[in-house]
Amino acid sequence: METLKFKTTIKCMGCVSKATPFLNEVVGSENWKVDVNNPDKVLEVTANGNTAASDVVKAVQEAGFKAEPIQ
Repeated sequence: METLKFKTTIKCMGCVSKATPFLNEVVGSENWKVDVNNPDKVLEVTANGNTAASDVVKAVQEAGFKAEPIQ
């Protein structure tokens, strides 16, 4: 398992709620979290072998937010 990290525009728990169905569909409900207290609003995804960073970015965009991978 690999942990992918993204800088996002998901700012609050209301935003997390809005993004939840999109992220759950792509990575599963227990495989992600957003640190809204971090200035970069970091999304951490526990990825299995078939989860691509681009899929996560697309799901966040479909929810109405932005995400970019952090190295």
